[in-house]
Amino acid sequence: MSDSPSAENDTNNRIVAVTLDEESIGRSGPDIEHERAIAIYDLIEENLFAPEGATGGPFTLHIGITGSRLMFDIRKEDGTPVVAHLLSLTPFRRIVKDYFMICDSYYQAIRTATPDKIEAIDMGRRGIHDEGSRTLQERLSGKVRVDFETARRLFTLISVLHWKG
Repeated sequence: MSDSPSAENDTNNRIVAVTLDEESIGRSGPDIEHERAIAIYDLIEENLFAPEGATGGPFTLHIGITGSRLMFDIRKEDGTPVVAHLLSLTPFRRIVKDYFMICDSYYQAIRTATPDKIEAIDMGRRGIHDEGSRTLQERLSGKVRVDFETARRLFTLISVLHWKG
């Protein structure tokens, strides 16, 4: 759970493709779709993703919700399965709920509020996002090594899966 890339061959310890389970994704508006697209783009551009015990990356990642669990299906670039991790969604529920409430406020504010109000809401939004990112890093500890920025982008994608419009 390091914030600095230090593993050997970190150029191979990365995600080169991300897909989200379409059946897990609820209806969402343009703001949420935009967040999702940016998170995927930024994640692919720069990330640290090292499944414990796996060699021979880079990796692809398929994220979905199955039952009450978050699924990370990790494969090699050629599609060879590496590992699938199922994580309880319980630690994320309150954070995601709070995150979407403040995102709604933020998207409303950017249309009508003063710059000071927008900045205050955005600071709160970033704080909740950071909390979700740290929670994800903790949940992945011992399974997949990710840096904080990778955890932030993955948390955005997890949030999209929770969003039911």
